[in-house]
Amino acid sequence: MIGDKLIINDYHRQAAAQAMETVRGKLGQGRIAISVSGESGSGKSETAFCLGELLEKEGLKVVVLAQDDYFRLPPKTNSAYRKTDLDWVGSGEVNLDLMSRNARQIRAGAESIVKPLVNFDEDKIGGETLEGGPYDAVIAEGTYTSMLEGLDIRVFINRTYLQTKKDRLKRAREEATGSFIEQVLEKEHQIISKERARADVVVPPPPEEAEETE
Repeated sequence: MIGDKLIINDYHRQAAAQAMETVRGKLGQGRIAISVSGESGSGKSETAFCLGELLEKEGLKVVVLAQDDYFRLPPKTNSAYRKTDLDWVGSGEVNLDLMSRNARQIRAGAESIVKPLVNFDEDKIGGETLEGGPYDAVIAEGTYTSMLEGLDIRVFINRTYLQTKKDRLKRAREEATGSFIEQVLEKEHQIISKERARADVVVPPPPEEAEETE
């Protein structure tokens, strides 16, 4: 997504290293598809980036697909629509079928794919062609990416929206506080927390967050 920013810290590097322990067991068995999912602000994008770096150090060619590019409505429009209909919040906001298709194309060895590309500041959805394939690994990151088809490994970052408030504020992509956003985050929590049981890798929260919730 154009206009996004990553703030990478040791937690994200450690989360990627934990995931890599499981991913390494799949290397050498053909192209691999990985998801990194979790709640808002949990560090999905940053962890996916760090995991990609680790895979590249192993000599693999990696591409990351961001769920933010696959929303059916551009970000500011989507946020406004949520306020008219809270039932809109959920995996239906995202074109997961298209994201699955793009991931399958990459995994099948496509030299290029056409995918959506969101411009956050302009609140527009355009497109881009990813070239340079075939790739050895595709990492799909985003809240609902564990629901994608054809995954080899699902990574789940086990942090709740109550724990990630500081990180959401730092990223400053959208409204991070207030009663309405709390309703949105609670609804997302109810949906995504069920996906933890399907994960191959569950990344725990930072020690300080774990202590706060005990």
